[in-house]
Amino acid sequence: MQVSDFHFDLPQELIAQRPLAERAESRLLRVQRGSHAALEDRNFREFPELLRAGDLVVFNNTRVFPARLFGRKSGHTSCIEALLTKQISEEPNEWECLVRPGKKVGVGDRLEFGELEVEVIGRGDFGERRVRFKAVPDFFGVLEKLGHVPLPPYISREDEGEDRERYQTVYASSRGSVAAPTAGLHFTPEILARLGGRGIETAEVTLHVGLGTFQPVRVERVEDHRLHGERYEISLATANTVNAALEAGRRVVAVGTTTVRTLEFAARRGGGRVEAGSGEADLFIYPGFEFRVVGAMLTNFHLPGSTLLMLVCALGGQERILSAYRHAVEQRYRFYSYGDCMLVE
Repeated sequence: MQVSDFHFDLPQELIAQRPLAERAESRLLRVQRGSHAALEDRNFREFPELLRAGDLVVFNNTRVFPARLFGRKSGHTSCIEALLTKQISEEPNEWECLVRPGKKVGVGDRLEFGELEVEVIGRGDFGERRVRFKAVPDFFGVLEKLGHVPLPPYISREDEGEDRERYQTVYASSRGSVAAPTAGLHFTPEILARLGGRGIETAEVTLHVGLGTFQPVRVERVEDHRLHGERYEISLATANTVNAALEAGRRVVAVGTTTVRTLEFAARRGGGRVEAGSGEADLFIYPGFEFRVVGAMLTNFHLPGSTLLMLVCALGGQERILSAYRHAVEQRYRFYSYGDCMLVE
């Protein structure tokens, strides 16, 4: 399978640069797989009514932290940018990060980001650096003050104050992501309340978005790509809730690709049942994948040739999804993180 099979043409002006004034005002493209039903142009506010009685909706409750730092190398004046992607240990405080310009940062270098000082102690397989922070009181408090919201590179502006709230789901609770699980950005307390009012059961998992979600595919054959592991956690209560739904023949609706990967990874560990626990999820889902848990998903529109688009094609059918993307372009949907969404069922 070729990566080029997952490309589509997207006018630059359709890439959303800012969130809408109201989260739930996003458009929603309804895609029904395995049928000849027409694509439906809807509004996200209709989402609760589009669900079936008995559906279980599962969210990723990860919380984005200001992981982007600007500073310099000790003894130099040129700017160094670092994106913290994963904490390796708390004591000592060691992280994996991406740095720019990478050619200027080698093992043994010391970097300064305001009150934060780090030593580069290693290199990784994906071009990242391993760094150790000098101890400071309340590290994350300092990070909240100095760090920037890690907006994706296709948003061609600097982060602003409103991004601290809007590049975050309203139900985010577990700090650890460097990118938002963007399908959840459309939800408001009112929409969540309407789900409850319809008797729709909900559950939460945690997957901290890191390199595995946004690393580019640099190979030609899809099967040759290897996904970087990301930290996840599924509580016993959530595992029991999902397994009970599956046993009763109820549909599991995942909010976002990260939720899909977490549930399906845990199901493979559990031999078909979702297994509670934590660890590193590195499941790469592309067409031909056998879904054991997820029956439908809400997702934003993704980059051409990305692992996220491949996952959506695996669930919805490659031809059907790429046709839906062409429709979305024709109908001027807003794309990517701050853009509109689609319901694949």
